[in-house]
Amino acid sequence: MNREQVQLVRDSLVHVRPRANVIAESFYSHMFEMAPHLKRLFTGNMKTQGTMLMTSLELAVSSLDEMDSIRPSVEALGERHLSYGVKKEHYPYAKESFLWALERHLNEEFTPTLKNAWSEAFDTLIQVMSNVS
Repeated sequence: MNREQVQLVRDSLVHVRPRANVIAESFYSHMFEMAPHLKRLFTGNMKTQGTMLMTSLELAVSSLDEMDSIRPSVEALGERHLSYGVKKEHYPYAKESFLWALERHLNEEFTPTLKNAWSEAFDTLIQVMSNVS
């Protein structure tokens, strides 16, 4: 990711925060439609899960330009996901579903440039999370 992409993602959080709950709900709904077999990995309260997702994601993308400082936390997140049964091949479903939810709820604010920046952010985080096995 370049600095401009990091800044775009970081700046977009002002639009994501007020819609975080609905984005998370749409994310999970869309992901389970695309990949129903993933639903078994989520046994807890989905509202709580959505809050944790959005909080973790905001913390991670806020520090993407300081990857060395957040790498341990992102790796630990990957280890937790691995312990829940998440596999490398599951991450593309999450990425696609999250981008879909952002596009759906940010509307015209979700420009092609911003979509590309979020896509790069996900790729960066997924790479770190999925290299823990």
